[in-house]
Amino acid sequence: MQAICGHTAEEIRRMINHAELVHPYERGEISSGEFYERLCGVLSLKVSYRQFCDLWSEIFLPEPLLPVELLAALRRRYRMVLVSNTNDIHFEMIRRQHEALIRHFDARVLSYCVGASKPSERIYQEAVRQARCDPGECFFTDDMPEFVEAARRYGIDAVQFQGYSRLQQELRKRGINWDGA
Repeated sequence: MQAICGHTAEEIRRMINHAELVHPYERGEISSGEFYERLCGVLSLKVSYRQFCDLWSEIFLPEPLLPVELLAALRRRYRMVLVSNTNDIHFEMIRRQHEALIRHFDARVLSYCVGASKPSERIYQEAVRQARCDPGECFFTDDMPEFVEAARRYGIDAVQFQGYSRLQQELRKRGINWDGA
C-alpha cells in the first residue's frame, strides 16, 4: 500500500488503527464493500475493489506453517475445528490459495461469521459447540498469548503456537496421535 497511497508503512498502520475499522470488520459488523470504501477514504487509496482485496491480503506468508499431511492425519482420528479472527476478503483468499489445508477442518468458526473474535468467550463457545465435545476435551493452539489464555479460561487445553516441531511435542505430551507418531 505504501507505494500506492504515499504514506509510510508506519503511517498506514497508525491510520488504519486510528480508523477503528478492522475489528468491526472482523466481527462482521461492516460489509467488505463498506470496509473498502471507508479504508480507501482514510488512506486516500484510488484502487479498484479487486486491487484493494489483493493489497489487503498481502499480509499472508506464501507457505503455510503446518504441513497438510499433519492436518490430514489428525483429521482421520479427531474432529478438527478452525477458529480464526478473519474477514471476508482474507478468508476468500485463503479459501482459494490454501484449500488443500482448510478442507481438513470439519468446521470453521470465523469471527466475521459468528460476530465475535478472539479473545471473546463467545468464539470459544462456538468452537466447542462445533467440536461437539466438552471444553476440556479440546486442544487449541494460537500464536497470540492472549488468545491462548482466553481459551484456557474457558476450560480448553491450549498452548501458544511456536512452530511445527514444538506443536508436535505438545500434541505428543497430550497423547494426541496421528499417523507415524
